[in-house]
Amino acid sequence: MMVSAFGALPARHDAMQFTGTAALDLVLYLTAALGLLLRFLGKGPALLREGRGFTVSAAMAAVFIHSVLLYGLMATPRGLDLGYFNAVALAGWLMACIGLAMFLKPAFENLGLVLYPLAGVSVLLAELFPHDVLLLQDRSWPLGMHIFTSMLAYSLLGVAALQACVLYLQERRLRHASAGGVLSALPPLTEMERFLFQLIGAGFVLLTLSLLTGLIFVKDFMAQHLAHKAVLSALAWLVFAVLLWGRWKFGWRGRLAIRWTLGGFAALVLAYFGSKLVLELILGRHW
Repeated sequence: MMVSAFGALPARHDAMQFTGTAALDLVLYLTAALGLLLRFLGKGPALLREGRGFTVSAAMAAVFIHSVLLYGLMATPRGLDLGYFNAVALAGWLMACIGLAMFLKPAFENLGLVLYPLAGVSVLLAELFPHDVLLLQDRSWPLGMHIFTSMLAYSLLGVAALQACVLYLQERRLRHASAGGVLSALPPLTEMERFLFQLIGAGFVLLTLSLLTGLIFVKDFMAQHLAHKAVLSALAWLVFAVLLWGRWKFGWRGRLAIRWTLGGFAALVLAYFGSKLVLELILGRHW
């Protein structure tokens, strides 16, 4: 029996089947990442190196299976289960969807090299460690909007942080006048920076909506153990706001922009998952 906020829940009889499906999903994600890697390096079988169809198909199949598994994990008769590992799997699914959308922007599709394996691991962890500690019965639109905008903002800004890391490596190569290498296949630095700020801008808008809708449905920040999450989220919002203002006013770029991006995302990680880790898995608390 698994213990939830509302009492004991029956364990799933098909747990092994679901775990096997999650493992298959991870294999599909890794296959898609491998296809991207071989295309990027220009090596391997022609099926993977020269055509995008196989890689796109593997990524789409992985995202579809992830969707089915995620629904089975989160939708329960007693409410919406947003426990720690389910939230991680949801963030992984959203990042995989963003990676899938990158196929429409081929210059940046290689972000899937990191996004797809992370998504596969996230859903496998959720299947391996079901705990049902956070069941939300409130189905009001402010709460639904808050959850959706929060997770999508986190996912977009997570992709932005990944883009910032790639940008750092690319800029470092240019600073040291290193010719050749795999980084030479990346888009020009200015295009990489433009895409970084597009991601940050979209994530910032969603983070703003998340904070506003959070004010609507949260009645008591202290009683619901959300004060630290609100403070860290507001800090992340402030960091990204300053970064966007600096970009608009002073043309901030390069290492300065990278540091602010990674700093803002670090605050979000602590707000979204650091607090959940401490409250749910260590202290055993819930909303």
